[in-house]
Amino acid sequence: MGEYSMADAMKQFLKQSRIKGHIQAFQVEEAWEKIMGKTIAKYTENIHIHGQVLYITTTVAPLKNELMFQKEKIIERVNEALGEKVIKDVVIR
Repeated sequence: MGEYSMADAMKQFLKQSRIKGHIQAFQVEEAWEKIMGKTIAKYTENIHIHGQVLYITTTVAPLKNELMFQKEKIIERVNEALGEKVIKDVVIR
């Protein structure tokens, strides 16, 4: 049996665990302002991940429209923040 660092052991555990998605969702929520900027973060009410889909909720119609046009950029930025390609689609509600 080989030796693993604590970080490697945690990564391996998360790969096999069902809580990985919850942790990634928490990471996105925590970094949302950094990822998208203060204005967008201020007017988005709920962000969560289900499977490989990022759900964003806002009641501001112009922002909803703008986010629809930026889906690809959002996917790119969120995946970059997570350090892996987790998100494949974005749903704006």
